[in-house]
Amino acid sequence: MHHLARRTAAVTMTLAAAALLFTGCSNSNSDSSSSTTSSSATQSSAETTTQSAGAGETKIQTPSGEFTVSGHLLAKYQEMGGVSSPLGPPTANAVSGPDGGSCQEFTGGVICWSEKTQAHVAWGEIRKKWESEGGVNGKFGYPTSDEKDVPGGKESDFTGGTISWVNQQISVTMK
Repeated sequence: MHHLARRTAAVTMTLAAAALLFTGCSNSNSDSSSSTTSSSATQSSAETTTQSAGAGETKIQTPSGEFTVSGHLLAKYQEMGGVSSPLGPPTANAVSGPDGGSCQEFTGGVICWSEKTQAHVAWGEIRKKWESEGGVNGKFGYPTSDEKDVPGGKESDFTGGTISWVNQQISVTMK
């Protein structure tokens, strides 16, 4: 089911990106410093997207309040499928990490970004192990890959090592 959800999220994201591209190209507003885009085909009614000078941000209303997803984290969030993806809605605003990076928690995972590693997702049992070891501030540091399939399970790479979930067992390999 997890693979089906990912494929569905990828298709949804592709359609949303095409709709946003079409909407952006058809906007006749000559003020390029900011614009607000709202399309019922690509966003929930509680989500507002604002783009400013090439950077974007989305405000998402949740039962816990309104949270903003922006910049590199927003780009990855949209790539993963946004609110309708397995990541789900945000549970907090982004927080700063070491080396000028940032992370943001979602109901189904976390997205972390740094200039050296770019934006990657950690979730599931791998995320639990990574967070139990201190997350970006711990020995594993930032994720350097999204979760990938390996025989019998999943694996994610981090600046300090690799965390694998194979045959429902966690194992770590330090660099």
